[in-house]
Amino acid sequence: MSVAGLGRVTRETVSGLPREFWWLWTSTLVNRLGAFVATFMALYLTLDRGYSASYAGLVAALHGLGGVVSSLGAGVMTDRFGRRPTMLVAQVSTAVSVAVLGFMVQPLAIAAVAFVVGMASNASRPAVQAMIADIVRPEDRVRAFSLNYWAINLGFAVSSAGAGFVAEYSYLAGFVGEAAMTLVCAVVVFMKVPESRPGKAASTVPNASAASRKDDGVRLGTVLRDGRFMGVVGLSFVIALIFQQGYVGLPVAMGTDGFSSSDFGTAIAVNGVLIVVLQIPVTRFIQSRDPRRLLIVSSVLAGYGFGLTAFAGSVAVYALTICVWTVGEMVNAPVQNGLVVQLSPAHGRGRYQGVYSLSWAAAALVAPLMSGVVIDRFGAEWLWGMCAVLGTVAALGYRLLMRNLPQSGGTPVVTVESGSVAMEAEGEAGTDAGTDADAEAGAGARAGRGPAVERTV
Repeated sequence: MSVAGLGRVTRETVSGLPREFWWLWTSTLVNRLGAFVATFMALYLTLDRGYSASYAGLVAALHGLGGVVSSLGAGVMTDRFGRRPTMLVAQVSTAVSVAVLGFMVQPLAIAAVAFVVGMASNASRPAVQAMIADIVRPEDRVRAFSLNYWAINLGFAVSSAGAGFVAEYSYLAGFVGEAAMTLVCAVVVFMKVPESRPGKAASTVPNASAASRKDDGVRLGTVLRDGRFMGVVGLSFVIALIFQQGYVGLPVAMGTDGFSSSDFGTAIAVNGVLIVVLQIPVTRFIQSRDPRRLLIVSSVLAGYGFGLTAFAGSVAVYALTICVWTVGEMVNAPVQNGLVVQLSPAHGRGRYQGVYSLSWAAAALVAPLMSGVVIDRFGAEWLWGMCAVLGTVAALGYRLLMRNLPQSGGTPVVTVESGSVAMEAEGEAGTDAGTDADAEAGAGARAGRGPAVERTV
């Protein structure tokens, strides 16, 4: 593709989205630019503080457990109190807890604060995803989720390189820097991002229907009884288990094969570079494609991309396998986010997003245990074979779950004009992965799972 062609694709990909989305996108980018704890926690504890690798693993697990705990609570807060307040509380709490963590020296104190950091840093995810679904038209949602995912990876790629230099100077500076960047993120949300919760929006519109003004009764139990949605959550957990191996199983396997940490860093850098360079062209490609096929293909690419690792014997071949599963990652993340929105009624998006986030947080806990046990007892080849099997299972699961999935509807989309929030009836959503709550309610009844009520970084 020529430079002019790439520029045209980029303009078409980023055009037409509401201004509020771009402020939310900016806050996401700023937040990820300050990422330090998740990347350098293990090195900080082992090299700077002198703790054992097992203790570092325990702290990492507690950090992940905090994310598991906060997923459901943050989802409820998002629906009950609003997207904006939840994001602000989460971001301020993250900034404070990260700064405090940098000053902790006692093992129990470090572990306890790391748990709090895990809770706080994961709490904004359901709110961000729900707000994107609120303010972006259904036909643009996959594109919006893809761009938000791109911001996450762009920020992470830049921060990883910069934070490495900061860590050589002072780990404490890294903690304080992340706290400062997270506060900047909170300021952006406070100054530029208005509330988008549908319940609040509906109450401000004189001609809104009575049904849109009242609470639709979405509870966590409602989400858990939503059979199709919980199937998607289960498949998301399977996919997350696969992708987590790039950061827990792959470095261990490469180390066992005699490769150095710098070799792993060189290979895994391919993941970030590909996402930063190709996410926008990939977004252009997938936004008009059938989400069913995209999810199936992405699952196969993920599973067999890791499966091919069993045949890797050099850094170049490892990098090649990473290219395969990275393409699957770039396709799966935004399309799956769009599917979660499609299966969620507007008034329950926070709770649905919370349960969906739980699948990724749980995978972050299980994946290290799974990879460690399999590699120690059977060898890395078995781990990569399991990834191929899991990818196949996920592909078959998406094929079954998405049969007869409605592709059009009239979901209310929240739009913000001149600082005021209004509700706008959405027309046909085409073949995109974003439909309306009313259409899904009918689909839920037809699927025999009762009234539907909500959904998804």
